[in-house]
Amino acid sequence: MQSPSPIATASVHLPVRLDWLDRRREEIIEPDLPIVDPHHHLVDRPETGRYLLPELLADTGSGHNITATVYLEWLSMYRAAGPVEMRPVGEIEFANSVATMAASGNHGNTRVCAGIVGYADLALGAPVEKVLQAMIQAGGGRFLGIRFITASHPAQAAWGSAVIRPEGLLMNPKVREGFARLAALGLSFDAWMYHTQLGELVDLARAFPDTQIVLDHVGGPIGLGPYAGKRDEVFAGWSAQIRELASCPNVHIKLGGLGMRMFGFTHHLGELPPSSQELAAARAAGCRDLHLRGHPIDGPGRSGDGCSQLADGPHAPQAKRA
Repeated sequence: MQSPSPIATASVHLPVRLDWLDRRREEIIEPDLPIVDPHHHLVDRPETGRYLLPELLADTGSGHNITATVYLEWLSMYRAAGPVEMRPVGEIEFANSVATMAASGNHGNTRVCAGIVGYADLALGAPVEKVLQAMIQAGGGRFLGIRFITASHPAQAAWGSAVIRPEGLLMNPKVREGFARLAALGLSFDAWMYHTQLGELVDLARAFPDTQIVLDHVGGPIGLGPYAGKRDEVFAGWSAQIRELASCPNVHIKLGGLGMRMFGFTHHLGELPPSSQELAAARAAGCRDLHLRGHPIDGPGRSGDGCSQLADGPHAPQAKRA
């Protein structure tokens, strides 16, 4: 299964309004504290706009001590030709070129893309190892693992997602055959799914205890469509699965991406951007977590200093390896 087209995924994100974000500026807490941003994207296409190294540095250079970043796949710069399954290797080549630029020191001290997480089609089964090996080589020592998105819900049109994926992907024997190749290569797995699918990740984590798994965007508790106005009910179901995942020592969770439409937050409707206190109250979550700023898609829900105070936090496996 290949990733959806960029056009299909663009509408799930709220627009970034820089003039609105600039209406709130806060004093930075512990500006000398070293921070690794474990999740950001770089894109340049009509439906998402341009967010490349200069734009990222403008955000990370707002006053925090961002020492390094981890790049996450977002369908950027695939190869234009060649075997379809190998085309995502182009994204690793792209991210590694950005990392090389940043490592030169000519763009400041932040080691941008010090870690790289790409996409490979696990539904290929065992043959996906050829793709992974190509990514390891293309990553120049920076390639950490892959993200394989399985997020799908019958009501997802309510939050602008047109991408329909098969149910039960993480239970699929062929996908698991491909997944089994990760640990032997020292690679991690980023999961992105909705809270209604978390049981699949629990099963996967227990079946493959030697594979490091990172759950993106707090496990996707939906706040729109049939779940609008039912936050307590959603929280009960989500938290039960999160407790199950917390019992798996190979699972970590990232706090971020909550600026996406599907979470149902309304911070973007305010006259001013939310304060750090407001964000913390709305987004508090569990243990073994990675705080992130999902550049550029978190923009509508971030605090006004450009790199949310929520970035000040612990960093689990990917950030440490970066």
